[in-house]
Amino acid sequence: MNILLELFVVTFRVLWAFVLAAAKWLVRPKEKSVAGQVCLITGAGSGLGRLFALEFARRRALLVLWDINSQSNEETAGMVRHIYREMAEAAATPRVAGDGEKDALPHCDLQVYTYTCDVGKRENVYSTAERVRKEVGEVSVLVNNAGVVSGHHLLECPDELIERTMMVNCHAHFWTTKAFLPKMLEMNHGHIVTVASSLGLFSTAGVEDYCASKFGAVGFHESLSHELKAAEKDGIKTTLVCPYLVDTGMFRGCRIRKEIEPFLPPLKPEYCVKQAMRAILTDQPMICTPRLMYMVTFMKSILPFEAVVCMYRFLGADKCMYPFIAQRKQATNNNEAKNGI
Repeated sequence: MNILLELFVVTFRVLWAFVLAAAKWLVRPKEKSVAGQVCLITGAGSGLGRLFALEFARRRALLVLWDINSQSNEETAGMVRHIYREMAEAAATPRVAGDGEKDALPHCDLQVYTYTCDVGKRENVYSTAERVRKEVGEVSVLVNNAGVVSGHHLLECPDELIERTMMVNCHAHFWTTKAFLPKMLEMNHGHIVTVASSLGLFSTAGVEDYCASKFGAVGFHESLSHELKAAEKDGIKTTLVCPYLVDTGMFRGCRIRKEIEPFLPPLKPEYCVKQAMRAILTDQPMICTPRLMYMVTFMKSILPFEAVVCMYRFLGADKCMYPFIAQRKQATNNNEAKNGI
């Protein structure tokens, strides 16, 4: 009898979850504040990582930027400091309230910290994380964004590049989370963001190592989310970000069928990050952009494999990475010729 009662309760909760999800589509939830919280972003030197840093800076978060390229990381930090200065100037300028009295904006005293870190190396992650704790404080928002792509067919890809892809795109999430999660658990407060890819939900030909690494990142994130729920640590939120092809140059040359491309063009990085920020600040567990990616993922789950192959071929998605790989190979050959190799 107890199990029948529990089954009724579970059915009600499942239906209620659908209602709440539908309500969030109709009524936009209020965004939470990250002002004054320590936000660490990996791969902050360029691309989406840089844009995430700027968005968190505008929301008065205290930024910790990690990147293997110290020069580009400092460039991002300079942009963040510029935002901080603008906010400080605005805070110092009194504005006239509705009743004629002067109402000063809250004082802004924020800093940005940069660290050169190779997230693909476990000991480098742990040692840099220890420096962050000593020099900045405990991290409240962790954005695992760093990523690489080899751009080779499987049989042409050196083992070292395959290992590198797996280390940076997947294994690094383990190291950074293990470094900062214990304090989050102690405080029952924090947010872990995994920037994965639509290629972590469904795959394509020619980028086996990249797809495997992103599938691994998605699996890690989902399992971690379940572990936090099982531990009843509801104060620690998780958000999985799975964008379609983003126009950052990482996959330059990638093409789907030309008749379909106008309806599914590469995403603008700014749009992708704004959508992700909305999901993060409203504690949304997962965000796919564009929303069509939800449908593609659902169809891949229910259709027979041969049906998926037919769909891929119609869209031109089966070999969409081949032009990108060819460009990477040509660029590599040109560099070797230039260097006399």
